[in-house]
Amino acid sequence: MSLAQLPSEVRVTALRCEYLVDPLGIDVAQPRLSWKLESPWRGQRQTAYQVLVASEEKRLVEDKADLWDSGKVASDQSIHVVYAGKPMASRIRCYWKVRVWDRDDKPTAFSNTAVWGMGLLAPEDWQAKWISAPGGEDQSPQPAPLFHKAFPLAKRVHSARIYICGLGYYELHVNGAKVGDHVLDPAFTRYDRRALYVTYDVTRQLRKGPNALGVILGNGWYNMHTRCVWDFDKAPWRDRPALRCQLEITFDDDSKMVIASDATWRVTTGPIVFDSIRNGEKYDARLEKAGWDAADANDAGWPAAQVVPGPQGKLTAQMMPPIKVNKLVKPVKLSEPKPGVYVFDMGQNMAGWVRLRVFGPAGKEVVLRYGERLNPDGTLDQKEIGQHIKSGRPQTDTYILKGRGIELWEPRFVYHGFQYVEVTGLPGKPNLNALEARVVHTAFDQAGTFECSNELLNRIQRNTLWSYVSNFVGYPTDCPHREKNGWTGDAHLAAETGLYNFDAAAAYTKWLNDLKDEQRPTGELAAIIPTIRGLPQWGNGPAWDSAYVLIPWYLYQYRGDTRILAEHYDRLKLYVDYLTSKAKNHIVAIGLGDWAPAKTTTPEKVTSTGYYYRDALIVSQAAALLGKTEDAKKYGDLASAIRDAFNKEFYDPETGLYAGGTQTAMSCALYHGLVPPQERAKVLGKLIESIQAKDGHLDAGILGTKYLIDSLTAAGRADVVYGMATKTDYPSWGRWLEEGATTLWEQWDGNASRNHIMFGHISAWFYQTLAGINPDPEAVGFKHIIIRPQLLGDVKWARAEHESMYGTIQSAWEIRDGKFNLKIAVPVNTCATVYVPCDKQKATAEGPSSAYRADHSRFLRLEGNYAVFEVGSGTYEFVSPLSR
Repeated sequence: MSLAQLPSEVRVTALRCEYLVDPLGIDVAQPRLSWKLESPWRGQRQTAYQVLVASEEKRLVEDKADLWDSGKVASDQSIHVVYAGKPMASRIRCYWKVRVWDRDDKPTAFSNTAVWGMGLLAPEDWQAKWISAPGGEDQSPQPAPLFHKAFPLAKRVHSARIYICGLGYYELHVNGAKVGDHVLDPAFTRYDRRALYVTYDVTRQLRKGPNALGVILGNGWYNMHTRCVWDFDKAPWRDRPALRCQLEITFDDDSKMVIASDATWRVTTGPIVFDSIRNGEKYDARLEKAGWDAADANDAGWPAAQVVPGPQGKLTAQMMPPIKVNKLVKPVKLSEPKPGVYVFDMGQNMAGWVRLRVFGPAGKEVVLRYGERLNPDGTLDQKEIGQHIKSGRPQTDTYILKGRGIELWEPRFVYHGFQYVEVTGLPGKPNLNALEARVVHTAFDQAGTFECSNELLNRIQRNTLWSYVSNFVGYPTDCPHREKNGWTGDAHLAAETGLYNFDAAAAYTKWLNDLKDEQRPTGELAAIIPTIRGLPQWGNGPAWDSAYVLIPWYLYQYRGDTRILAEHYDRLKLYVDYLTSKAKNHIVAIGLGDWAPAKTTTPEKVTSTGYYYRDALIVSQAAALLGKTEDAKKYGDLASAIRDAFNKEFYDPETGLYAGGTQTAMSCALYHGLVPPQERAKVLGKLIESIQAKDGHLDAGILGTKYLIDSLTAAGRADVVYGMATKTDYPSWGRWLEEGATTLWEQWDGNASRNHIMFGHISAWFYQTLAGINPDPEAVGFKHIIIRPQLLGDVKWARAEHESMYGTIQSAWEIRDGKFNLKIAVPVNTCATVYVPCDKQKATAEGPSSAYRADHSRFLRLEGNYAVFEVGSGTYEFVSPLSR
């Protein structure tokens, strides 16, 4: 066999459909398909691909595709390849595999088979009715209803799927056992505009003979019956918990059967006598109905379910990772500050709940209160997290024992933000095994790791990750305890951090639909998403609302997603037009400003106008990408006019100061690119003077902190950012650590929430600057990578990985014996520009030879203290002498 006939050593792996692994029920008419490539050799790339999609897996074994055979497509595209076969229909299962041709035009073997399933695409596909427990329009707190439907099956089941939406939350059972590992399902939406259904394959749970479905419903956000300052109890969608459930069965003989929710279902109450998302859950174990979800349950005396209108929003598939219990945490300390009052310290602030292990007499009531602070006497302090609750007790679960041996219990339909749990009412003195914490959040895969020789920075990174996951329970939130609100400002400030560390694209895609659902015809947006009509959080301005423009742009930059821009483009344009209607001489003065500043405040019109400019510029750039040339010019011209007005309004060319010279105002102008080129050096110098005058500290809130990090780094002064990041006195991340923080806090002084993500952009800086991993804005999604590590402060080594759409990017460096050692990995089908710190007078080596002539490594130039190379895919090791 000649070399030309040898098969490629490239391997196709990690097939994804709409960012998801083998999604079971999606409702996208033309799903996008992505894959990754692996090879032991450098410089490998894809030159063509072939996708086969079939309705049966056995067809693919024979390389036959009855839905789509793309043929050999000459293209290096391996992400977001749009399905272009036969039209999709409800319920069909699509098996697919891929092969590619490598740089030498050699075909690879086909990948392993992946699958996606279509959900119910049209309203008429739903035979199921919305049902609820009987009770008319009574919205007062009621015990959680238990729904039951028994049915016989006379034939062997070939396949079975359940499509279910249970509001506010549901737990699904088949033949006495819970289905799946989701919790707090489905994710929160504005129910009068959109509700999410989930698809399960229950083929193995069904059997010939008697069968039964059981569903428990919780109130969640659908029936917020307790009051808080945000008025969700007045939501236009509010109603008693409701269920829509459809089981579709195909038998071995190809006959079909549908079990759909209707008035024939039976309903009763059980042990969950109270549940409210901000308050807690009360469970009376004496009221348990053993076997209620089994096929032989005697439901003859239970009332029939009531058919109800249900929510008015459209039903769409939940196309994002579900919320799950992702980790278990054991307490590290137990104290008894008062007789019979026990405080468990989990050693970590988190979102979730605890599992209780208890033994005692029937009727004994155990109360669990959750919080993140202790009073001076060691008891739980809930003052801060309870300040917005207007009825009931905040973050309080109650368990009433049934008195039958050791009892294990955890809540189903609430979650809390906490480090401490105060327990009263226990029958005896507990030990640490009495509680175990469940860490709960959207179950996206980890997409990055970072660590370095500076342990302070490693701790900041860990705290950032904990705050990020604590504040993503179906949607991005500000805090997991007192509010649980989807504040848009917090979300966009943390989005780049989220995309470096987690595979969060599908979850953000869902939330952007929530923003679309909420936008008014005028273009106006709320600052909390999802929200209600009556909230005061409207008109909070572009520093918050710009999440709707910025996050699609981040998905384009970091994931190469152009569809997200196309789908939301008209709405993004509408928002910029709304801001134009509020502007006076191109200055926008509405909205919130630099929230939670360290000391100095900045006028809101500075930051609002800065985001107005950024939004107009992004819409112009998106228009150009989408071929909308007139819009590109229109919004580009608008951005230029805003820039000119900003400088006229706020800049003093004699002093070099914007808006009096606050750090936020100065860095805002630099961050957004508003400073005239000839003035940048002066403005940067004045900003650094301001920082030096404060002994190297930042003096900014959540907006200014991100501006400072990015603008200083872009201007070549990452050393100043490093100085800020490593401070341990006020204001700094390090001061929080000195005070025992295990998450990021809301205020620099620590006086408010102690689990907020809004100061979390520092983690993205670790990846971008210390490890040096950046997407090229001209070849987005890390198709072309820029690796430019910076040597800062006392850091002697740093290493990071990022799992991009193309594969794993690695950057690991250390300083050893006066030399800089850099190891990198560049995924197949990508390339990278690598900046290697060096002594310009001495050669840089790559592998065993000089990097100037190394395999698939091409020297480009010397730039400052860097030797710059262009490399193909593969692993490389650079060694360079450093200047002394």
